[in-house]
Amino acid sequence: MSMFCYQCQETAKGTGCTIKGVCGKIDKVANLQDLMIYTLKGIAILQKKGLEDGIKFTKANHFMLNSLFMTITNANFDDAAFIQIIKEGIELREEIKKELVGKGIDLGELHDAATFVVESDSELLAKSESIEVGILATENEDVRSLRELIIYGIKGIAAYAEHAFNLGKENEAIYDFIVKALVATLDNTLSADDLVALTLETGKFGVDVMALLDAANTGAYGNPEITEVNIGVRNNPAILISGHDLKDLEELLEQTKDSGVDVYTHGEMLPAHYYPFFKKYSNFVGNYGNAWWKQNEEFEAFNGPILFTTNCIIPPRDSYKDRVYTTGATGYPGFIHIKEREDGKAKDFSEIIAHAKNLPAPKEIETGKIVGGFAHAQVFALADKVIEAVKSGAIRKFFVMAGCDGRMKSRNYYAEFAEKLPKDTVILTAGCAKYKYNKLNLGDIGGIPRVLDAGQCNDSYSLAVIALKLKEVFGLNDVNELPIAYNIAWYEQKAVIVLLALLHLGVKNIHLGPTLPGFLSPNVAKVLVENFGIAGIGTVDEDLKVFLG
Repeated sequence: MSMFCYQCQETAKGTGCTIKGVCGKIDKVANLQDLMIYTLKGIAILQKKGLEDGIKFTKANHFMLNSLFMTITNANFDDAAFIQIIKEGIELREEIKKELVGKGIDLGELHDAATFVVESDSELLAKSESIEVGILATENEDVRSLRELIIYGIKGIAAYAEHAFNLGKENEAIYDFIVKALVATLDNTLSADDLVALTLETGKFGVDVMALLDAANTGAYGNPEITEVNIGVRNNPAILISGHDLKDLEELLEQTKDSGVDVYTHGEMLPAHYYPFFKKYSNFVGNYGNAWWKQNEEFEAFNGPILFTTNCIIPPRDSYKDRVYTTGATGYPGFIHIKEREDGKAKDFSEIIAHAKNLPAPKEIETGKIVGGFAHAQVFALADKVIEAVKSGAIRKFFVMAGCDGRMKSRNYYAEFAEKLPKDTVILTAGCAKYKYNKLNLGDIGGIPRVLDAGQCNDSYSLAVIALKLKEVFGLNDVNELPIAYNIAWYEQKAVIVLLALLHLGVKNIHLGPTLPGFLSPNVAKVLVENFGIAGIGTVDEDLKVFLG
């Protein structure tokens, strides 16, 4: 076993990748990611001591967000980037120590995570391979399971907090919780019950961070509105922007608006078209392609350069790898990385724009339009219509089918499920799971489309807000009394925090697939089943009988 990772849904045999990640990361990168997390735990130990004395750590907070984001599945495959950031983390850790000692704070006996030293890259790599750094350092399977569930939750929190930060929105309580959670995963005095409680608290901060990002996005770009998005192409050179970061998109559009270069979205960037702000750019053409896992064939056809703003990279084909760029927390060996903002100035996208001008226009792979923009403000605007449809029986049930898409053939279940749903049901979706059914002709109910796309995975917050509003309108005591069923697909750590957020809000009987997480031990899975009604999926026909009673 040269590595161990089981943080994504596609992990080998459903139990863990031990030689090379199914995602494509090599053992060296996997081990460096473990050491990155270990380093952050050491920093958190020191931050916690400072927080107890009222000291704030702005630099460390921002370092935490970016570093955690880098370790999310499919975000960063660049071993050199991890070596550099771990070194920076160790330097930051020592700076914090000096600050604390200088203020008379007794550090006491510290955990190895807060004290280890590496003198060279080879020592750093050796440390990354040591057992105490990795997931399996926790011997008790149930404790390990809960610790990792918390870690994956805060990775999702960090991703959303970083997007909000890029738009000028922060919440100190979120930073403080990340510190608390990281330290707790090294605390051997905590019982399984303590860790279960912390897991639910992670869900609470998942709700908080999604609310923060929702406020950041809508404050900057307006409330999403019903929008038809073009999926065809024009005959101009173009850039394809993938990922989730709307600030990167804004700056790219501003720098391309008079350049003759078009911009298309890909994957989870599709919902950017729903925001009023972006509609002023005439070169913002539409969406190209489908979910992240189809990128090899689709990027080849696009012809122009591709910009990754967040995770969802897969190892590229030689035919297009020389025209892929990364920015933010993302990275891949050989890809050009666009530097971070400095001194309040926008990122410089001149290199990728110049590259685009020398390449052919995209090849058309499909035509038509898809409809989205059903975040909470837009649904509330249709509230009377929706409520009347429910009361009259025109809408029998809503199905929340948020989450992720992925490569496994078993995920075709979700397309079949959507097609077989009765005509008096409506799908509420967010995330890239939508690509399994957002191009199907499922019709509408009295003018209400049967697929209501709220946006990116973080916009699952909108689906929760909608559910809570319906609960209020219908005068119910419990959100679980609503005619809403949850059939959610998961893939990576942002889906984990969405799930924990729903559990915190009291949502029960969520079906999760296509498989339950490999990091859930049998006992932890049992707790989720018994307390929250978490279930897997079966066949479409069997599950429809369960959902429709």
